[in-house]
Amino acid sequence: MPLWIIPMSYALTSLVAAFTLPRIETALFPALRTTISVASAQSFLSTVASGMMALTGIVFSIAFVMVQFSAVAYSPRLVQWLGRDKVLFHSMGVFIATFTYSLATLAWIDRNGSGQVLFFSTWLVTGLTLTSVLLFALLVQRISSLQITSVLRFIGSRGRATIRETFPRGDDVAAVIDAAEEARGDLGPLTQTLRYAGTPRSIARLDIPALVRQASQADGVIVLDSAVGDTMVGDTVILRVYGARTALAERPLLKAVQLSDERTFEQDPKYPLRLLVDVAIKALSPAINDPTTAVQALDQIEDLLRRMAKCRLDAGYVRDAGGRLRLVFPMPTWLDYLSLSFDEIRFYGADSVQVMRRLRSALTGLLDSVNAPSRAAAVRNYLGHLDRMVEGSRMDSDDKAMARREDRQGLGLSRGAAAL
Repeated sequence: MPLWIIPMSYALTSLVAAFTLPRIETALFPALRTTISVASAQSFLSTVASGMMALTGIVFSIAFVMVQFSAVAYSPRLVQWLGRDKVLFHSMGVFIATFTYSLATLAWIDRNGSGQVLFFSTWLVTGLTLTSVLLFALLVQRISSLQITSVLRFIGSRGRATIRETFPRGDDVAAVIDAAEEARGDLGPLTQTLRYAGTPRSIARLDIPALVRQASQADGVIVLDSAVGDTMVGDTVILRVYGARTALAERPLLKAVQLSDERTFEQDPKYPLRLLVDVAIKALSPAINDPTTAVQALDQIEDLLRRMAKCRLDAGYVRDAGGRLRLVFPMPTWLDYLSLSFDEIRFYGADSVQVMRRLRSALTGLLDSVNAPSRAAAVRNYLGHLDRMVEGSRMDSDDKAMARREDRQGLGLSRGAAAL
């Protein structure tokens, strides 16, 4: 649902209430009135209405500036997630509703020279004002949560949720890691190819049950050429159908491959890693020069990789209820995740003792988590690459010796080194 619908719903509801509630109150409860004087009520309602519009403009100007500044400081791809906080839009809706209904109630004060003040409407405006104050306090709290630690924790939390939803947990990962459990084998002849036609958009999600159902109906196998997170451009092959007895309708197929203007966390464990790496390498840029932020990002990266080390990553094969292979879609390998997580940070942080020590600690920790020989070999290869990066850096011999130590804090507590 587009988020602009939220404040519009509040605005429309307040307009409907403004035209109906005062009339209902006047018709059904003509004798129920407040003891507030007409002048006091008019002053209160006009102050609420004018003050609410000023508050709305100031609060949301500051909020959007803060979100934009923080997102640019961390990663441009965070604008979508920090700027789509529903509390922001609900607050805007309540502010608008308070303004609208205050004006409506003001119009019914001393109606036709009656000298009376509506009871329910006046107290409703009071309640809306108090709600606006509470939402304002909540907004201030949300804006203060744009600190780097909170942002990294947010990305890490979304990443952990994505891992839980995407990957099956395997107790014996080592037994199935070197080859996919479901070999494609002979899929049959190619019967259909579906291409994308439109402006560039990213694959946000796959409706796997719908794709399996369509493949089962045609007694074929659907093989996706593009993965979640890929950007589709004109004439890109989306999927191919093999061995189907009849051609599948293109509209349901396209509907099952859901596109978005930007990548999302759903079904895409690479995306939180991408955001964390973005934050880290931006912090390592000469303009910012903040290796401690890169170390904090590596804390979250290591946690996500340790969780994936316990999972079966070959989850791109789906069978129907009868046990027949119906869907194949590309999934990243363990090496893909290592490359995404460490290559850019290692490159841009090659001259930072702090970053090198934290990278070594993360890789050593991963060795303790993996139980598949091929994954362990990949991590050892990365440790060797890290040694070569340190050796070829511009650091002197003492700094190189320091950079080869493990330290989960970057610079704070060396592991494996004699205390001096």
